[in-house]
Amino acid sequence: MRKAYIAGNWKMNMTPSEGVAFAKELAEAVKGLDTKVMVAPPFVTIPAVVEALKGSSIIVAAQNMSDNLSGAFTGEVSALMLKDLGVTNVILGHSERRSLYGETDQFINKKVLLALAQGMDVDLCIGETLEEREAGKLEEVLTRQVTEGLKGVSAEDMAHITLAYEPVWAIGTGKTATPEDADDAHAFIRKLIEKLYTKGVAEELIIQYGGSVKASNVKALMSKEHIDGALVGGASLSVEQFLPIVAFDK
Repeated sequence: MRKAYIAGNWKMNMTPSEGVAFAKELAEAVKGLDTKVMVAPPFVTIPAVVEALKGSSIIVAAQNMSDNLSGAFTGEVSALMLKDLGVTNVILGHSERRSLYGETDQFINKKVLLALAQGMDVDLCIGETLEEREAGKLEEVLTRQVTEGLKGVSAEDMAHITLAYEPVWAIGTGKTATPEDADDAHAFIRKLIEKLYTKGVAEELIIQYGGSVKASNVKALMSKEHIDGALVGGASLSVEQFLPIVAFDK
């Protein structure tokens, strides 16, 4: 039985003081809930949020990390630095990293392997653009992103991987793939993982949906067989909006 996993990607929002206030309120609100919950603050906000969430079940993740552990890489943040803060998870391959900063599947794969080697859990983002979807390339794009992104990842290490399917055209646009469309894409991804690994690995894999998830559509999305959670953007920036998503089954 796959456990529901709801994650909030704050992107470039929330100062350290705002993050602390949010974290304390959320920690109190999710007490007693069985859902796995993660928040991903900006780098500078991470230390304060980690401190605020001590003793809580909420996971603190980074939104990205360097493909190197140390060295002359101005402006970069390494896995070693994140781990020293108490960060155990990292989001890699987000569509904004791909589209705005030119990150390739091969570059993302290098980060995935480094994170795993450092004992971190990875939330690997995949998904097609509107142009790719309309051109009938959904399966081609997902196959490439999954195959290249997970190159060199062992079946054992797949226990530390979560996939987040984010149709790029639905991120921050208010548009959402229908629950049926999203579930079809998730089913395709799961079948692909079965081919690359085993049926057991595929069945245990958590696949989140990301793309304008909100309180009004989360129940319908989470009711689908292959949708195991959500990677939430805008609606994760206030407890009022995020809590109903986390507590979707209440």
